[in-house]
Amino acid sequence: MTAKLIVRGSILLYVVLGIMACQTTSNPPTEPPIENMKIARLSVGDTTALQQIRNQFVKNNPGYDLSYVESVLELPSQGSNRVVFIQEGGGTASINGQDSSKFSVGDIILLGDAQGITTDSLFSALVFTVPEAPPENIPAFIRPDWDLNITDVPGGCATETNAYRRILLTWLGKVGPYNYHAINAHRVRIMDSFSHYHPKEGGFDEFYLVQMALPEAKILTSAQVRKIEDPTSVDEEEAKGLIESTNLEVGDLVYLPRGVMHRGVGGVLAQVITVPGFIPGSEVGVDHHLRRINQILSLKGAKGLPYNEAASTEAVIK
Repeated sequence: MTAKLIVRGSILLYVVLGIMACQTTSNPPTEPPIENMKIARLSVGDTTALQQIRNQFVKNNPGYDLSYVESVLELPSQGSNRVVFIQEGGGTASINGQDSSKFSVGDIILLGDAQGITTDSLFSALVFTVPEAPPENIPAFIRPDWDLNITDVPGGCATETNAYRRILLTWLGKVGPYNYHAINAHRVRIMDSFSHYHPKEGGFDEFYLVQMALPEAKILTSAQVRKIEDPTSVDEEEAKGLIESTNLEVGDLVYLPRGVMHRGVGGVLAQVITVPGFIPGSEVGVDHHLRRINQILSLKGAKGLPYNEAASTEAVIK
């Protein structure tokens, strides 16, 4: 009797272990969802959305921080390295009462940990705290419309031959004169960029700080990149919610965490800012997938998913 109970117990144990193994196999650990795009309307004092962006950005990027200062005459030193993006105002600024320059919208001012700014007129700016001091061979005032070392370089989000795309801080010295890995930026006019994302591993977070916008300016985004990259898995109902369209206005700060697909259209002039920087090979295009979804589902016209025609014939990685 005892032997039979042992056998039956062993069989039951094997059955339980088998069920657990099947469950483990059929339910692998899921990856965390992609964080979605966030937008703060800085021109109307949208402090709630700005704080949400800050919280998520700081969590994703230890050692960094951001803030927005509005209508001020100075930025006191605060014991940290900062990169200041001028969004409103202009005049003359001085750093610690010594190094001075004219400044205007679109300029960047680089501050070391013991440096602050005073100005002769009110300005507003997006300020990044960064963990790495700017290299000594980079000027404190970077002025894309006035510096003869900065010229139009078509590419990225502005591939047309007459593109306004001026690289202020770059990852690669061959791309622009001011090489800095803590943060990168280029000021660019976007008419019809390619649809792409930056990988969660080895990629970067990106911001659009909107400084001019035509009436049709928009940003198209999606947090469903895994779905987009598997075109045969998308049905017609899912396709309807695959891409979101958001109108852009002057003063908008758009936050694009790693992994979010995005595409600017309609005419927007923005400071495109990345943390840590434009790492080569980390712009992964998906227009060929969007085109394939349209083909599979026979989606045409207004029902079709929008994509950049020139970037849709093959995989694009920049």
